[in-house]
Amino acid sequence: MTGVPAFTLPRSTSEIAQSVVQDEWSGSQRTSQLTIFCDLDGPLIDVSQRYYRTYQLALAETQAYIQAQEEALSLIPLSLDQFWSMKQSKRPDIEIAHLSGLSDNYIDFFMQQVQAIVNQPLLLHEDRLQPGVHEALEQLLNQGAQLAVVTLRCQSQVDQVLHQHHLTRYFRLIRGTDDTQAAYKNYAVCKQALIQDAIDAMGLTNHQQIWMIGDTEADVLAAQAMKIKTVALTCGMRNYAFLNSLRPTSIQSNLSTATQLICNLAVASQS
Repeated sequence: MTGVPAFTLPRSTSEIAQSVVQDEWSGSQRTSQLTIFCDLDGPLIDVSQRYYRTYQLALAETQAYIQAQEEALSLIPLSLDQFWSMKQSKRPDIEIAHLSGLSDNYIDFFMQQVQAIVNQPLLLHEDRLQPGVHEALEQLLNQGAQLAVVTLRCQSQVDQVLHQHHLTRYFRLIRGTDDTQAAYKNYAVCKQALIQDAIDAMGLTNHQQIWMIGDTEADVLAAQAMKIKTVALTCGMRNYAFLNSLRPTSIQSNLSTATQLICNLAVASQS
């Protein structure tokens, strides 16, 4: 695919061993027929505050740069609700910049600031655990599912975030990338490579018993390309209207409702 930058998965023996949780995994059935792949940002972690803070800081840096050029330009930051609504609609960052008062001359500078800031460790404390995550993951394990995190976030940050929120023990496999910008760029082809890598690492052969829970087009399109059922969540980076255009298997409001759907279908298939 043209326009897609080089993309690297963790491949060394030590990296794979670190991301596959076997001895300490609390799942009751290691050979479960039901496997759930779950994205990190959106389904598990609320990143809205971090993205908004990134926008604010980038705008402030751009304002300072404009003043250093001895030019006068009045910038008006969007509110959190305005900003997040635009992100969930997948409105371009250029449009967000224009609505904030930036002229075309400074768009590139603004975008450079956003990409440089968004995944910096100093901003990661802005992320919050989504409500009901622990309960939902417990319910999936009780249903006999094996769980895996498959995310475009870089591996070191994934491990840190899951450990911070006491989530590591739920997952048989935790798979991230070596690219600190992959999550922000959100390439579906990268997500598909991650899913395939996870399938290979876990020795899965029956795609009919795999679900992908995510919140963006990367999750849905990658899973669809691999004939995997998808649940798209509106608590993350995209709203219902945008997700509906992608035609996922189901659209749910959060991980708790997605879990209930999957568990109900699993029970129905066994009866």
